[in-house]
Amino acid sequence: MSTPAKDTPPKGTPPKGTRPKDGPQVGRVPAGTPPVGGDRATPARVPPAERGATRIADRVVAKIAAQAAREALAARPGGPPKGAGPAGAAAPHAAVTVHHDIARVRVSLELDYPSDLAESCAAVRRQVVRRVEDCAGMAVPEVDIDIEHLHSARIRSAAVRDRKLR
Repeated sequence: MSTPAKDTPPKGTPPKGTRPKDGPQVGRVPAGTPPVGGDRATPARVPPAERGATRIADRVVAKIAAQAAREALAARPGGPPKGAGPAGAAAPHAAVTVHHDIARVRVSLELDYPSDLAESCAAVRRQVVRRVEDCAGMAVPEVDIDIEHLHSARIRSAAVRDRKLR
């Protein structure tokens, strides 16, 4: 019969320097202790200043402004059903400069003539300001409008009539 070595613990006992299975173990949390960071169902609120920053690129704001101009022109009485301006006109485009949370917008568009140009521009300004503030959360103190081209309603109606006659 051999006897166990003096350095070998008897069967069923933990090795030297470890805690028994019944006692507290490293990495185990006693029952009833809430998880670190609060309850998982309702995370702790972090103040906005500590969450970080969201930066919206100038070109994104420009796309919002151009879409708003299209919406404003389409909503006008006699405006195009889906387009951005008169038939055959280029879609409005916008250039934007953003500094902090302030956007300066320049919209270029084409309009029908004769029409109330001032009212069309005012409608575009209102819609651009509203949409940029709603979508991007930026103040818009000014919206410059460049009318690049006027489309004559008479010439366009004559061109449509000529196409029908062919």
